[in-house]
Amino acid sequence: MRLAALARQARCARAAGLPLPSPCVRVCRIAPATGQCLGCQRRLDEITDWLTMDDDRKWAIWQRVMQRAAAGACHRHGAA
Repeated sequence: MRLAALARQARCARAAGLPLPSPCVRVCRIAPATGQCLGCQRRLDEITDWLTMDDDRKWAIWQRVMQRAAAGACHRHGAA
C-alpha cells in the first residue's frame, strides 16, 4: 500500500479513536544521508520503537512522516 493511502487510514483511525496503522510500505531501505527509510520516511529509532509507542507518540510520528514525504515530493519536483 502506498504511504498516502496509509496516511488517510491513519487520519481516519485517529478520528475514530482506533489504533493507528504503521507507515510501513515494505520498502525498507535507509538513506545514508538522512537516516530515514525511503519507503515510510521514518528514522530507525521510530521504526524500532513503533510497537511500544502509545497512539499519541505514533500520531506524532505520522505527522513527521507526512511532513518528510511532502518535503521529499517538493525536492523531487524542483520546489525548494
